[in-house]
Amino acid sequence: MRIAIHAFDGMTMFHLATPLLVFGEVARLDLAPDWEAKVFTEAGLPVRSAEGYVISEVFGPDLANDADLVVFPSWLSELPDPSEGLIRLVQQSHKRGATIAGLCLGAYPVARSGILDGRTAVTHWNAAPAVAVKAHTVAFDDSALYIDHGDVLTSAGTASALDACLHIVRTRLGSAAAAAVARHIVIAPHREGDQAQYIARPVQDPDMDGPLGRTIQWALANLDQGLEVEAMAAHATMSKRNFTRRFKEITGLSPARWVLGRRLDDARQLLETTTWSIARIAESCGFGSAVTFRQNFIAAYSTTPTSYRSRFTNG
Repeated sequence: MRIAIHAFDGMTMFHLATPLLVFGEVARLDLAPDWEAKVFTEAGLPVRSAEGYVISEVFGPDLANDADLVVFPSWLSELPDPSEGLIRLVQQSHKRGATIAGLCLGAYPVARSGILDGRTAVTHWNAAPAVAVKAHTVAFDDSALYIDHGDVLTSAGTASALDACLHIVRTRLGSAAAAAVARHIVIAPHREGDQAQYIARPVQDPDMDGPLGRTIQWALANLDQGLEVEAMAAHATMSKRNFTRRFKEITGLSPARWVLGRRLDDARQLLETTTWSIARIAESCGFGSAVTFRQNFIAAYSTTPTSYRSRFTNG
């Protein structure tokens, strides 16, 4: 897995460090020793970060020629147009089959390359209106954390890039590898891509130690049960309306969407680590039937459970 990460004068160290940290941790934890992340600049020359640090260990744009993943971790807030050379780099990398990732404002040069025309992308909510005007051939969603089309991924601002990079690890190496990386760098192992960028109250809300938190833990331990909103609200001894409102404030998702996401997470881990039948996994994760499980899995990941499993058993 060869990863080329773009750097430029004036970028913040956090944006550059995010993909270097996550992808580098994969190799450091010996989860996939052949993962290698390197930094390139358009001119192949050192650049100075927004904080004043000189980044000198860089390569030229040719680094992207044989990369499996090309990452644009950010872009200047003034949204200058990417050069023709950088646009060609994105287009040619995409054409030969590399995955392209635009994190935070890095979604802008990716969008301007044309590879997202007619599709949906995401960037930092505060910049989304300006980006949408300048890259008008792309529909920008200012609410999601990240959107993955398979060949192109974009993410929202700052910390959302961590979620997006972990998502890439998960899709390439499985949930166990992503959880290991997340545990080592001490962040949440999985946040849904369509979770809101801005949540009124953080996940560490005091209510997480109260009835609502206990209900979430109960639901996680009972994913094979019905888990209708009414049952969850009753467990929390709250009205359905109040429970739904508070749940979304804390998690960023409706109870039904959250339950579906956790069931799919559980199912992926079982597909990766067991030889259980599809029917048994469907029952264990609360999908009711193998048909319902397949339908939800395909809708979420654009592949069947059987095809997904084959990626972790045939190689």
